[in-house]
Amino acid sequence: MKHQTYRDLPPLAGLCTFNQAARPGLMIEKCVARLKRYHYAFKRLQEIFTARITAEPIYELKSAFSLHAYLCSEHVMSLRTRVGEMREPPLGLDAIPSEPLQIFFDEIRAAPDNAQLLAGLYERALPALDAALARHLEDTNHLADAPSVRWIRFARLEIADMLAFGSKAVAQLVDNKARVAMTSWLTLLDECLAAAGQLNGAIEPVEKAVTRIHSAKPHVYDGRPQRDERFRDPWNQGVNPEAFLYDPAMPARAKTLMLYYRRIREIDVPEMMASIIAQTPDKPAAYYRDMSRQLWDEARHAMMGEVGFVASGVDWQLARISWNWSYRLNTECTPLERHAVLYFIEQGLMGRTGKRYEMEVGVASGDALAGLFQDYDWADEVLHARIGRDWYVAAMGDPTKAIAYGDDCWSRILNNWRAVRDQGLTQHENWWPALYRAACHSWGIDPDPKVLAYDQTYEDSRADLKHVSTSG
Repeated sequence: MKHQTYRDLPPLAGLCTFNQAARPGLMIEKCVARLKRYHYAFKRLQEIFTARITAEPIYELKSAFSLHAYLCSEHVMSLRTRVGEMREPPLGLDAIPSEPLQIFFDEIRAAPDNAQLLAGLYERALPALDAALARHLEDTNHLADAPSVRWIRFARLEIADMLAFGSKAVAQLVDNKARVAMTSWLTLLDECLAAAGQLNGAIEPVEKAVTRIHSAKPHVYDGRPQRDERFRDPWNQGVNPEAFLYDPAMPARAKTLMLYYRRIREIDVPEMMASIIAQTPDKPAAYYRDMSRQLWDEARHAMMGEVGFVASGVDWQLARISWNWSYRLNTECTPLERHAVLYFIEQGLMGRTGKRYEMEVGVASGDALAGLFQDYDWADEVLHARIGRDWYVAAMGDPTKAIAYGDDCWSRILNNWRAVRDQGLTQHENWWPALYRAACHSWGIDPDPKVLAYDQTYEDSRADLKHVSTSG
Protein backbone atom coordinates (compact mmCIF):
# COMPACT_ATOMS: atom_id res chain seq x y z
CA MET A 1 0.00 0.00 0.00
CA LYS A 2 1.50 3.31 -1.10
CA HIS A 3 0.71 6.58 0.56
CA GLN A 4 2.85 9.70 0.46
CA THR A 5 3.35 11.58 3.71
CA TYR A 6 4.46 15.18 3.86
CA ARG A 7 8.14 15.21 2.86
CA ASP A 8 8.28 11.49 3.64
CA LEU A 9 7.83 12.05 7.38
CA PRO A 10 7.21 8.86 9.38
CA PRO A 11 3.53 8.01 9.10
CA LEU A 12 1.01 7.47 11.87
CA ALA A 13 3.06 9.15 14.61
CA GLY A 14 5.74 6.51 14.14
CA LEU A 15 3.56 3.70 15.48
CA CYS A 16 3.75 1.55 12.37
CA THR A 17 3.61 1.63 8.58
CA PHE A 18 0.42 2.03 6.58
CA ASN A 19 0.66 -1.59 5.53
CA GLN A 20 0.83 -2.65 9.16
CA ALA A 21 -2.02 -0.36 10.18
CA ALA A 22 -4.21 -1.60 7.34
CA ARG A 23 -3.85 -5.20 8.45
CA PRO A 24 -6.82 -6.46 10.50
CA GLY A 25 -6.02 -7.51 14.03
CA LEU A 26 -7.63 -8.61 17.28
CA MET A 27 -11.18 -7.45 17.83
CA ILE A 28 -11.98 -6.05 21.26
CA GLU A 29 -13.43 -9.28 22.65
CA LYS A 30 -10.40 -11.38 21.75
CA CYS A 31 -7.98 -8.65 22.78
CA VAL A 32 -9.58 -8.32 26.21
CA ALA A 33 -9.64 -12.09 26.68
CA ARG A 34 -5.88 -12.15 26.20
CA LEU A 35 -5.29 -9.13 28.42
CA LYS A 36 -7.20 -10.86 31.20
CA ARG A 37 -4.92 -13.86 30.91
CA TYR A 38 -1.85 -11.64 31.17
CA HIS A 39 -3.42 -10.04 34.22
CA TYR A 40 -3.99 -13.44 35.78
CA ALA A 41 -0.39 -14.44 35.08
CA PHE A 42 1.14 -11.31 36.59
CA LYS A 43 -1.17 -11.55 39.60
CA ARG A 44 -0.20 -15.14 40.26
CA LEU A 45 3.50 -14.37 39.76
CA GLN A 46 3.27 -11.53 42.25
CA GLU A 47 1.67 -13.91 44.75
CA ILE A 48 4.33 -16.56 44.20
CA PHE A 49 7.31 -14.22 44.48
CA THR A 50 5.86 -12.66 47.64
CA ALA A 51 4.99 -15.99 49.24
CA ARG A 52 8.59 -17.22 48.90
CA ILE A 53 10.48 -14.14 50.16
CA THR A 54 10.39 -14.88 53.89
CA ALA A 55 11.47 -18.52 53.89
CA GLU A 56 14.00 -18.06 51.09
CA PRO A 57 17.41 -18.23 52.78
CA ILE A 58 19.59 -16.89 49.95
CA TYR A 59 19.87 -13.13 50.34
CA GLU A 60 20.24 -12.43 46.61
CA LEU A 61 17.09 -14.42 45.81
CA LYS A 62 15.19 -12.80 48.67
CA SER A 63 16.10 -9.40 47.22
CA ALA A 64 15.28 -10.35 43.63
CA PHE A 65 11.94 -11.87 44.58
CA SER A 66 11.12 -8.58 46.32
CA LEU A 67 11.79 -6.64 43.11
CA HIS A 68 10.04 -9.11 40.83
CA ALA A 69 6.93 -9.19 43.02
CA TYR A 70 6.76 -5.40 42.83
CA LEU A 71 7.20 -5.32 39.05
CA CYS A 72 4.41 -7.86 38.64
CA SER A 73 2.10 -5.83 40.90
CA GLU A 74 2.66 -2.74 38.75
CA HIS A 75 1.70 -4.65 35.61
CA VAL A 76 -1.41 -5.99 37.33
CA MET A 77 -2.51 -2.39 37.90
CA SER A 78 -1.67 -1.35 34.33
CA LEU A 79 -3.73 -4.21 32.94
CA ARG A 80 -6.69 -3.37 35.13
CA THR A 81 -6.57 0.14 33.73
CA ARG A 82 -6.31 -1.05 30.14
CA VAL A 83 -9.13 -3.59 30.41
CA GLY A 84 -11.31 -0.91 32.01
CA GLU A 85 -10.83 1.22 28.90
CA MET A 86 -12.24 -1.47 26.62
CA ARG A 87 -15.97 -1.52 27.34
CA GLU A 88 -15.48 -3.92 30.24
CA PRO A 89 -17.48 -2.79 33.28
CA PRO A 90 -17.51 -4.91 35.37
CA LEU A 91 -13.95 -5.98 34.64
CA GLY A 92 -14.30 -9.66 35.53
CA LEU A 93 -10.63 -9.84 36.43
CA ASP A 94 -11.14 -12.10 39.43
CA ALA A 95 -12.29 -14.98 37.25
CA ILE A 96 -9.85 -17.83 36.63
CA PRO A 97 -9.42 -17.91 32.84
CA SER A 98 -8.49 -21.60 32.63
CA GLU A 99 -8.28 -24.47 35.09
CA PRO A 100 -5.06 -25.86 33.57
CA LEU A 101 -3.56 -22.38 33.86
CA GLN A 102 -4.57 -22.29 37.52
CA ILE A 103 -2.87 -25.65 38.08
CA PHE A 104 0.23 -24.36 36.27
CA PHE A 105 0.70 -21.51 38.74
CA ASP A 106 -0.43 -23.57 41.73
CA GLU A 107 2.33 -26.07 40.95
CA ILE A 108 5.02 -23.40 40.81
CA ARG A 109 3.83 -21.84 44.05
CA ALA A 110 4.01 -25.24 45.74
CA ALA A 111 7.48 -26.10 44.39
CA PRO A 112 9.24 -27.87 47.28
CA ASP A 113 12.77 -26.58 46.65
CA ASN A 114 14.75 -23.77 45.04
CA ALA A 115 15.65 -25.74 41.93
CA GLN A 116 12.04 -26.39 40.96
CA LEU A 117 10.88 -22.93 41.99
CA LEU A 118 13.53 -21.22 39.88
CA ALA A 119 12.96 -23.51 36.90
CA GLY A 120 9.20 -23.03 37.15
CA LEU A 121 9.41 -19.26 37.35
CA TYR A 122 12.27 -18.48 35.00
CA GLU A 123 12.14 -21.37 32.52
CA ARG A 124 8.40 -21.83 32.21
CA ALA A 125 6.14 -19.07 33.57
CA LEU A 126 7.98 -15.90 32.55
CA PRO A 127 9.05 -17.25 29.13
CA ALA A 128 5.45 -18.32 28.45
CA LEU A 129 4.21 -14.86 29.42
CA ASP A 130 6.81 -13.15 27.26
CA ALA A 131 5.92 -15.37 24.31
CA ALA A 132 2.25 -14.52 24.79
CA LEU A 133 3.02 -10.79 24.74
CA ALA A 134 5.21 -11.18 21.65
CA ARG A 135 2.36 -13.03 19.92
CA HIS A 136 -0.01 -10.19 20.88
CA LEU A 137 2.25 -7.72 19.07
CA GLU A 138 2.08 -9.93 15.98
CA ASP A 139 -1.69 -10.36 16.09
CA THR A 140 -3.00 -6.95 17.10
CA ASN A 141 -3.36 -3.78 15.07
CA HIS A 142 -0.70 -1.37 16.30
CA LEU A 143 -2.81 1.69 15.54
CA ALA A 144 -6.16 0.55 16.89
CA ASP A 145 -4.64 -1.20 19.90
CA ALA A 146 -1.83 1.30 20.48
CA PRO A 147 -2.36 1.58 24.28
CA SER A 148 -1.97 -2.20 24.68
CA VAL A 149 1.10 -2.19 22.44
CA ARG A 150 2.68 0.54 24.53
CA TRP A 151 2.11 -1.41 27.76
CA ILE A 152 3.42 -4.64 26.22
CA ARG A 153 6.66 -2.96 25.18
CA PHE A 154 7.27 -1.80 28.76
CA ALA A 155 6.24 -5.14 30.23
CA ARG A 156 8.59 -7.08 27.97
CA LEU A 157 11.52 -4.88 28.99
CA GLU A 158 10.98 -5.79 32.63
CA ILE A 159 10.30 -9.45 31.87
CA ALA A 160 13.64 -9.48 30.03
CA ASP A 161 15.34 -8.13 33.16
CA MET A 162 13.68 -10.78 35.29
CA LEU A 163 14.67 -13.52 32.86
CA ALA A 164 18.26 -12.27 32.74
CA PHE A 165 18.52 -12.58 36.51
CA GLY A 166 16.66 -15.88 36.54
CA SER A 167 18.79 -17.55 33.88
CA LYS A 168 21.93 -16.77 35.89
CA ALA A 169 20.31 -17.97 39.11
CA VAL A 170 19.25 -21.23 37.45
CA ALA A 171 22.73 -21.76 36.01
CA GLN A 172 24.29 -21.39 39.47
CA LEU A 173 21.70 -23.17 41.61
CA VAL A 174 20.11 -25.91 39.47
CA ASP A 175 22.50 -28.80 38.86
CA ASN A 176 22.04 -31.78 36.56
CA LYS A 177 20.83 -34.03 39.35
CA ALA A 178 18.09 -31.58 40.30
CA ARG A 179 17.09 -31.13 36.68
CA VAL A 180 16.75 -34.87 36.12
CA ALA A 181 14.66 -35.16 39.27
CA MET A 182 12.20 -32.53 38.07
CA THR A 183 11.77 -33.83 34.52
CA SER A 184 8.25 -35.18 35.05
CA TRP A 185 7.21 -32.01 36.88
CA LEU A 186 8.43 -29.73 34.10
CA THR A 187 6.53 -31.97 31.67
CA LEU A 188 3.42 -31.40 33.76
CA LEU A 189 3.89 -27.63 33.49
CA ASP A 190 4.20 -27.95 29.71
CA GLU A 191 1.05 -30.06 29.62
CA CYS A 192 -0.80 -27.45 31.66
CA LEU A 193 0.10 -24.75 29.16
CA ALA A 194 -0.89 -26.97 26.24
CA ALA A 195 -4.23 -27.79 27.87
CA ALA A 196 -4.80 -24.06 28.45
CA GLY A 197 -4.16 -23.18 24.82
CA GLN A 198 -0.86 -21.63 26.00
CA LEU A 199 -0.79 -18.68 28.35
CA ASN A 200 -2.64 -16.37 25.95
CA GLY A 201 -5.31 -18.91 25.01
CA ALA A 202 -4.61 -18.26 21.34
CA ILE A 203 -3.72 -21.86 20.50
CA GLU A 204 -6.22 -24.70 20.24
CA PRO A 205 -6.11 -26.42 23.65
CA VAL A 206 -4.75 -29.95 23.80
CA GLU A 207 -7.43 -32.24 25.16
CA LYS A 208 -5.53 -33.91 27.97
CA ALA A 209 -6.25 -34.18 31.67
CA VAL A 210 -3.51 -32.79 33.90
CA THR A 211 -2.89 -34.20 37.36
CA ARG A 212 -1.50 -32.10 40.20
CA ILE A 213 1.80 -33.13 41.78
CA HIS A 214 3.07 -30.60 44.33
CA SER A 215 -0.22 -28.72 44.58
CA ALA A 216 -2.24 -31.86 45.33
CA LYS A 217 -2.12 -30.55 48.88
CA PRO A 218 -2.90 -26.84 49.43
CA HIS A 219 0.20 -24.69 49.71
CA VAL A 220 0.86 -23.50 53.27
CA TYR A 221 2.63 -20.18 53.64
CA ASP A 222 5.82 -20.38 55.71
CA GLY A 223 6.30 -17.16 57.67
CA ARG A 224 9.46 -18.18 59.50
CA PRO A 225 12.39 -16.16 58.16
CA GLN A 226 15.37 -18.09 56.86
CA ARG A 227 18.88 -16.84 56.07
CA ASP A 228 21.88 -18.34 54.31
CA GLU A 229 25.12 -19.24 56.08
CA ARG A 230 26.56 -15.73 55.76
CA PHE A 231 24.05 -14.50 58.34
CA ARG A 232 25.73 -15.81 61.46
CA ASP A 233 24.18 -15.56 64.94
CA PRO A 234 20.81 -14.22 63.69
CA TRP A 235 19.37 -13.63 67.18
CA ASN A 236 22.28 -11.38 68.14
CA GLN A 237 21.34 -8.00 69.63
CA GLY A 238 24.73 -7.32 71.16
CA VAL A 239 25.11 -3.90 69.53
CA ASN A 240 22.59 -1.06 69.65
CA PRO A 241 23.25 1.09 66.57
CA GLU A 242 20.56 3.59 67.53
CA ALA A 243 22.29 4.46 70.80
CA PHE A 244 25.53 4.97 68.88
CA LEU A 245 23.91 7.14 66.21
CA TYR A 246 22.33 9.46 68.77
CA ASP A 247 25.46 9.77 70.91
CA PRO A 248 26.93 13.24 70.23
CA ALA A 249 30.36 12.03 71.36
CA MET A 250 30.65 9.64 68.43
CA PRO A 251 32.15 10.94 65.14
CA ALA A 252 29.97 11.13 62.03
CA ARG A 253 32.31 8.98 59.92
CA ALA A 254 32.01 6.07 62.32
CA LYS A 255 28.26 6.60 62.42
CA THR A 256 28.05 5.84 58.70
CA LEU A 257 28.96 2.25 59.53
CA MET A 258 25.98 2.07 61.85
CA LEU A 259 23.82 3.62 59.15
CA TYR A 260 24.96 0.95 56.69
CA TYR A 261 24.26 -1.68 59.31
CA ARG A 262 20.76 -0.32 59.87
CA ARG A 263 20.15 -0.39 56.14
CA ILE A 264 21.32 -3.96 55.50
CA ARG A 265 19.41 -5.07 58.58
CA GLU A 266 16.24 -3.91 56.81
CA ILE A 267 16.11 -7.23 55.00
CA ASP A 268 13.87 -8.25 57.89
CA VAL A 269 11.20 -5.78 56.69
CA PRO A 270 10.50 -7.61 53.40
CA GLU A 271 10.44 -10.83 55.41
CA MET A 272 7.74 -9.37 57.64
CA MET A 273 5.82 -7.44 54.99
CA ALA A 274 5.62 -10.51 52.76
CA SER A 275 3.71 -12.21 55.56
CA ILE A 276 1.21 -9.32 55.73
CA ILE A 277 0.60 -9.42 51.99
CA ALA A 278 0.46 -13.22 51.75
CA GLN A 279 -1.93 -13.53 54.68
CA THR A 280 -4.24 -10.61 53.85
CA PRO A 281 -6.59 -11.75 51.08
CA ASP A 282 -9.34 -9.95 49.17
CA LYS A 283 -7.90 -6.45 49.21
CA PRO A 284 -8.07 -4.12 46.19
CA ALA A 285 -5.30 -4.50 43.63
CA ALA A 286 -3.95 -1.09 44.63
CA TYR A 287 -3.31 -2.42 48.15
CA TYR A 288 -1.04 -5.18 46.85
CA ARG A 289 0.74 -2.77 44.50
CA ASP A 290 1.39 -0.23 47.27
CA MET A 291 2.47 -2.83 49.81
CA SER A 292 4.69 -4.52 47.21
CA ARG A 293 6.29 -1.16 46.46
CA GLN A 294 7.08 -0.63 50.14
CA LEU A 295 8.39 -4.18 50.46
CA TRP A 296 10.69 -3.65 47.48
CA ASP A 297 11.90 -0.32 48.86
CA GLU A 298 12.91 -2.00 52.10
CA ALA A 299 14.83 -4.68 50.20
CA ARG A 300 16.49 -1.89 48.20
CA HIS A 301 17.48 -0.19 51.46
CA ALA A 302 19.13 -3.41 52.61
CA MET A 303 21.12 -3.49 49.39
CA MET A 304 22.16 0.13 50.00
CA GLY A 305 23.67 -1.02 53.27
CA GLU A 306 25.43 -3.88 51.51
CA VAL A 307 26.88 -1.47 48.94
CA GLY A 308 27.90 0.93 51.72
CA PHE A 309 29.95 -1.77 53.42
CA VAL A 310 31.52 -2.87 50.14
CA ALA A 311 32.42 0.73 49.26
CA SER A 312 33.93 1.12 52.74
CA GLY A 313 36.09 -1.95 52.22
CA VAL A 314 34.30 -3.85 54.98
CA ASP A 315 32.95 -7.40 54.89
CA TRP A 316 29.34 -7.05 56.07
CA GLN A 317 29.51 -10.55 57.52
CA LEU A 318 31.47 -9.02 60.41
CA ALA A 319 28.13 -7.59 61.58
CA ARG A 320 25.41 -9.76 63.09
CA ILE A 321 22.22 -9.12 61.17
CA SER A 322 19.34 -10.21 63.36
CA TRP A 323 16.04 -11.73 62.32
CA ASN A 324 14.58 -11.22 65.80
CA TRP A 325 12.11 -8.57 64.61
CA SER A 326 10.65 -10.37 61.58
CA TYR A 327 10.72 -13.78 63.23
CA ARG A 328 8.78 -12.70 66.30
CA LEU A 329 6.28 -10.55 64.44
CA ASN A 330 5.59 -13.31 61.91
CA THR A 331 5.18 -16.05 64.52
CA GLU A 332 3.51 -14.12 67.35
CA CYS A 333 1.29 -11.51 65.66
CA THR A 334 -1.65 -11.39 63.28
CA PRO A 335 -1.21 -9.64 59.91
CA LEU A 336 -3.09 -6.60 61.24
CA GLU A 337 -0.88 -6.45 64.32
CA ARG A 338 2.21 -6.59 62.12
CA HIS A 339 0.93 -3.75 59.99
CA ALA A 340 0.16 -1.80 63.16
CA VAL A 341 3.76 -2.21 64.36
CA LEU A 342 5.11 -1.21 60.96
CA TYR A 343 3.02 1.95 60.90
CA PHE A 344 3.85 2.87 64.50
CA ILE A 345 7.58 2.63 63.80
CA GLU A 346 7.28 4.59 60.56
CA GLN A 347 5.57 7.46 62.35
CA GLY A 348 8.41 7.57 64.88
CA LEU A 349 10.86 8.00 62.00
CA MET A 350 9.11 11.06 60.61
CA GLY A 351 10.24 13.41 63.39
CA ARG A 352 13.31 15.64 63.55
CA THR A 353 15.34 12.85 65.16
CA GLY A 354 14.37 10.26 62.58
CA LYS A 355 15.16 10.06 58.90
CA ARG A 356 16.20 13.70 58.54
CA TYR A 357 18.80 13.20 61.27
CA GLU A 358 20.20 10.11 59.54
CA MET A 359 20.56 12.03 56.28
CA GLU A 360 22.31 14.89 58.09
CA VAL A 361 24.71 12.43 59.72
CA GLY A 362 25.52 10.94 56.33
CA VAL A 363 26.17 14.35 54.79
CA ALA A 364 28.24 15.53 57.79
CA SER A 365 30.43 12.42 57.62
CA GLY A 366 31.99 13.41 54.31
CA ASP A 367 30.93 10.04 52.90
CA ALA A 368 28.90 11.17 49.88
CA LEU A 369 27.41 7.70 49.44
CA ALA A 370 26.03 7.67 52.99
CA GLY A 371 24.41 11.07 52.48
CA LEU A 372 22.93 9.99 49.15
CA PHE A 373 21.54 6.71 50.43
CA GLN A 374 20.02 8.32 53.52
CA ASP A 375 18.43 11.07 51.44
CA TYR A 376 16.61 8.50 49.31
CA ASP A 377 15.84 6.35 52.33
CA TRP A 378 14.15 9.35 53.94
CA ALA A 379 12.07 10.04 50.81
CA ASP A 380 11.00 6.39 50.65
CA GLU A 381 9.92 6.39 54.29
CA VAL A 382 7.73 9.46 53.72
CA LEU A 383 6.03 7.47 50.96
CA HIS A 384 5.68 4.48 53.28
CA ALA A 385 4.01 6.61 55.94
CA ARG A 386 1.48 7.66 53.32
CA ILE A 387 0.89 4.03 52.32
CA GLY A 388 0.29 3.24 55.98
CA ARG A 389 -2.29 6.00 56.22
CA ASP A 390 -4.01 4.91 53.02
CA TRP A 391 -4.41 1.28 54.05
CA TYR A 392 -3.75 0.59 57.73
CA VAL A 393 -5.17 3.79 59.23
CA ALA A 394 -8.11 3.72 56.84
CA ALA A 395 -8.90 0.16 57.95
CA MET A 396 -8.67 1.16 61.63
CA GLY A 397 -10.90 4.17 61.04
CA ASP A 398 -9.11 6.58 63.37
CA PRO A 399 -5.46 7.82 63.36
CA THR A 400 -5.22 8.00 67.15
CA LYS A 401 -6.58 4.51 67.54
CA ALA A 402 -4.22 3.26 64.83
CA ILE A 403 -1.15 4.66 66.61
CA ALA A 404 -2.25 3.38 70.02
CA TYR A 405 -2.86 -0.10 68.66
CA GLY A 406 0.55 -0.15 67.01
CA ASP A 407 2.18 1.01 70.26
CA ASP A 408 0.49 -1.77 72.18
CA CYS A 409 1.45 -4.46 69.65
CA TRP A 410 5.06 -3.25 69.49
CA SER A 411 5.35 -3.16 73.29
CA ARG A 412 4.62 -6.88 73.40
CA ILE A 413 7.42 -7.63 70.96
CA LEU A 414 10.05 -5.03 71.80
CA ASN A 415 12.33 -6.73 74.27
CA ASN A 416 13.43 -10.32 74.45
CA TRP A 417 17.17 -9.68 74.83
CA ARG A 418 17.46 -11.87 77.91
CA ALA A 419 15.06 -14.52 76.64
CA VAL A 420 17.02 -15.40 73.50
CA ARG A 421 20.26 -15.44 75.50
CA ASP A 422 18.81 -17.63 78.22
CA GLN A 423 17.48 -20.05 75.59
CA GLY A 424 21.00 -20.45 74.24
CA LEU A 425 20.10 -18.87 70.90
CA THR A 426 22.83 -16.22 71.17
CA GLN A 427 25.39 -14.72 73.53
CA HIS A 428 24.90 -11.25 72.03
CA GLU A 429 28.51 -10.95 70.90
CA ASN A 430 29.75 -7.38 70.55
CA TRP A 431 30.82 -7.46 66.90
CA TRP A 432 31.41 -3.71 66.62
CA PRO A 433 35.18 -3.51 67.43
CA ALA A 434 36.13 -5.95 64.64
CA LEU A 435 33.97 -4.17 62.08
CA TYR A 436 35.21 -0.71 63.08
CA ARG A 437 38.86 -1.83 62.95
CA ALA A 438 38.30 -3.23 59.45
CA ALA A 439 36.80 0.07 58.31
CA CYS A 440 39.62 2.12 59.82
CA HIS A 441 42.14 -0.11 58.05
CA SER A 442 40.33 0.47 54.76
CA TRP A 443 40.12 4.22 55.40
CA GLY A 444 43.80 4.39 56.33
CA ILE A 445 43.21 5.87 59.78
CA ASP A 446 43.80 4.76 63.36
CA PRO A 447 40.75 3.62 65.33
CA ASP A 448 39.36 6.18 67.78
CA PRO A 449 39.64 4.61 71.27
CA LYS A 450 36.25 5.89 72.44
CA VAL A 451 34.58 4.51 69.30
CA LEU A 452 36.40 1.22 69.61
CA ALA A 453 35.22 0.87 73.21
CA TYR A 454 31.53 1.26 72.34
CA ASP A 455 29.63 -1.56 74.03
CA GLN A 456 25.96 -0.71 74.51
CA THR A 457 23.28 -3.33 73.93
CA TYR A 458 19.55 -3.07 73.47
CA GLU A 459 19.20 -4.24 77.04
CA ASP A 460 21.15 -1.22 78.26
CA SER A 461 19.01 1.39 76.53
CA ARG A 462 15.73 -0.16 75.45
CA ALA A 463 13.52 2.26 77.37
CA ASP A 464 14.93 5.37 75.71
CA LEU A 465 14.96 4.23 72.10
CA LYS A 466 11.66 2.50 71.60
CA HIS A 467 10.72 4.47 68.51
CA VAL A 468 13.95 3.71 66.67
CA SER A 469 14.94 0.31 67.97
CA THR A 470 14.29 -1.70 64.84
CA SER A 471 15.18 -1.68 61.18
CA GLY A 472 13.63 1.66 60.35
